[in-house]
Amino acid sequence: MAAILDKAREVYEGEIDFEGQRLAEGLSTYLLSIVGVLCFLVGYVTNNITYTLWVGLGGTALTFVVIVPPWPFFNKHPVQWLPARKSRGPAGPGYNIVVDGKKVQ
Repeated sequence: MAAILDKAREVYEGEIDFEGQRLAEGLSTYLLSIVGVLCFLVGYVTNNITYTLWVGLGGTALTFVVIVPPWPFFNKHPVQWLPARKSRGPAGPGYNIVVDGKKVQ
């Protein structure tokens, strides 16, 4: 049971990297633009606002399904963070960050 919960948590809390964010933004822009043009064409050809709204709703739902879940192709370039440095106390080597004239570690 724990394995199933861990897998569900991993899917729910999925991660995407910076390149994945850029891809998601581009995909959402292109898909919603295509849906908008398609809605206009359907409305113009059929002269029926109901069809136009249904096509728009369906296209928006499709875009939602493509963009919102953290699909694996959104995390192909994970960020390799530097390891944390350990401070050896107030006098030891650490981060030299100064805030309002005081050294912060």
